[in-house]
Amino acid sequence: MSKVDIFSFKRPVETIMGVAVLLLVAVFCYFAYSVSDLQVVKGYNINASFLKVGGLNVGSDVRINGIKIGTVVSQKLDENDYTAKVVMSISSNIKLPVDSVAAIVSDGLMGDKFIKIDPGHAEEVLKDGDQLQNTKDFKTIEDLVSEVVFMVTGDE
Repeated sequence: MSKVDIFSFKRPVETIMGVAVLLLVAVFCYFAYSVSDLQVVKGYNINASFLKVGGLNVGSDVRINGIKIGTVVSQKLDENDYTAKVVMSISSNIKLPVDSVAAIVSDGLMGDKFIKIDPGHAEEVLKDGDQLQNTKDFKTIEDLVSEVVFMVTGDE
């Protein structure tokens, strides 16, 4: 059998089926990407400072009540006070009050980290580039266990 015979189109059904499978894979990949919420939310940026980010990554979600409203777009260490400076992009149709609280939490015991926002009640809202003042740091399992131990033993 020569090389020409291998690539000849003597079996058009196999060629058509191969093309159909490749098209189906492309459609599935597009569908999976569009449904998975991997896109970065475009909107206005707000800043927040944390002492511990606990594995929060660029691209992590920003959520209110479990619904994605934004994305973490950058994080860096402040060289003056050694806090983690996090920049979030929030959807432009979401107006966050200035007294909102941002906390870094985990999606279960071993899940991904994300920023949970508890909206405040102030009339004034955050604008592009504003600093979110109220933050809660990520609590590790060790932090949680020590809190329970101190609560049970009554130690301060």
